[in-house]
Amino acid sequence: MNVFFDTSTLVAAIVQSHPRHHAAFAWLARAKAGRLEASVSSHTLAELYAVLTSFPVSPRISPGLASRLIHENVIRVAKVVSLTASEYSKVITRAGELGLSGGIIYDALIARAAEKAGAEKILTLNLGDFERAWPAVQGRVIEP
Repeated sequence: MNVFFDTSTLVAAIVQSHPRHHAAFAWLARAKAGRLEASVSSHTLAELYAVLTSFPVSPRISPGLASRLIHENVIRVAKVVSLTASEYSKVITRAGELGLSGGIIYDALIARAAEKAGAEKILTLNLGDFERAWPAVQGRVIEP
């Protein structure tokens, strides 16, 4: 099964004190064991770094540790899917047509990358945002 990991799921899987850690980590463990095919958006790598280095845990996650965690838990495990400039433009046009504003554009970009990857499931803690941002993925968006 091809499963696309959203940033929110990866944060929960990596940060042990996250309230959804156990459920999200179980999916990541399945990917690491080769029991599912994992994919992520290239945008997710940067977003994950930003979130991990500013996540309110003690001790803080240092930039070096965040980099290592991303390499060990994502880059080594998942196929990274990038969008072209033309695909970015289409996502922005579609967001305008749907009347979407603010940070939901990032969910739309990730959803489009999931669609491009042929993902059977998209794991996210933001179900509603994904379905609003990219209606074509409805029915494939699940929570870990």
